[in-house]
Amino acid sequence: MNGRSGVRVWSVGEVNRAVRGLLEGQVVPLWVGGEVASWTRAGSGHRYFALKDDQAQIRCVMWRLDAERLPADPEEGMRVRAFGSLTLYEARGEFQLVVRRLEGEGQEGLWRLAFERLRKRMEEEGLLDPARKRPIPRFPRSVGVVTSLNGAALHDIASVIRRRAPWTRLVVRGAKVQGEGAAADIADALRTLGGSGEVEVLIVGRGGGSVEDLWAFNEEPVARAIATCPVPVISAVGHEIDVTIADLVADLRAPTPSAAAEAAVHDRHAVVDALAAVLPRLARGLGRQAERRRHRIQERELRLTRSVQRLVEPRRVRVERLAGRIEAATKSAVGSKRERLRTAAGKVEALSPLSTLRRGYAVPLGEGGRVLRSTYEFTVGEPFDLRVADGRVRCDVLASPGEGQ
Repeated sequence: MNGRSGVRVWSVGEVNRAVRGLLEGQVVPLWVGGEVASWTRAGSGHRYFALKDDQAQIRCVMWRLDAERLPADPEEGMRVRAFGSLTLYEARGEFQLVVRRLEGEGQEGLWRLAFERLRKRMEEEGLLDPARKRPIPRFPRSVGVVTSLNGAALHDIASVIRRRAPWTRLVVRGAKVQGEGAAADIADALRTLGGSGEVEVLIVGRGGGSVEDLWAFNEEPVARAIATCPVPVISAVGHEIDVTIADLVADLRAPTPSAAAEAAVHDRHAVVDALAAVLPRLARGLGRQAERRRHRIQERELRLTRSVQRLVEPRRVRVERLAGRIEAATKSAVGSKRERLRTAAGKVEALSPLSTLRRGYAVPLGEGGRVLRSTYEFTVGEPFDLRVADGRVRCDVLASPGEGQ
């Protein structure tokens, strides 16, 4: 826009846009050190704060995707260094630094701050209490391992177990051990393998690396998965000088993956020594146990015999009395029935045809046992039987009826 004198008049937006272009075009990304002030976490996930020293301050913004990589939000007044680009927020004309990376100064900065915050919370919950640590089984039949399938840690663990206890079954659950999503992957592997019922002790860990490389083992999901694992857990993260939250929560911390494998299984010499020490004690214990059981059985047998006698004796007496009465009643009943039977037999004998036959009578019988009652029923030349008292006599008809009268 031009004024009356021909001088160009800039709008506010044009000025801010031009200044922004100059800043972004002329000043390369840089590191800026100072103290954190007015740190704000917006609902969008962006972070807004200021960096200041004893002379000045500069407004800063850190967009959500960059802020998600922070191990922890810095505390008010903490000295940090920020890497980013200078720009101008046109709507307000505010000069600011767009931060892409933020680090604390001294003793690993924000990483140490995040570590101490989680350690303190775990300690307050009692998860670091030595009293809750579970003993590692002396001679496990199976050992679980949660680590990267491509890392040296798995090779070291497997080599040690094969050398020391080749009879031990090794069950491996691969997991991502660094980078985005690693903590969730490790925690899921711990829950799956620990709850499978296939292992008696678990080793979780990885080889060495930077603080950032090992950070998944300093995150809360991993710590809680270790604390709630149904079987004892040995943590072996990095080298001996590296200490993680996983090490502090685990039932046993090993300085290296190889040391974790050595802690998980004993070699064959230890097994032989343990057996040599156990066998005499086992024999003595079994002997004492057998003797105690023999005494208990004898005591119970005696008590049982007495109880049975007390229970049976009154019933035996009653049974004997009942048996006597039954025998007397039976004899009386049998005698009475025998007499009745004798009387009935006499009556039957008197009425029986056989008694008549025994008095000298005979009965002629035709074919089929038919009684021949008339002379007309006899036919010359046709045989018939004569039934007498003690059997039958075969007879022939020699003359026709009436001839012998």
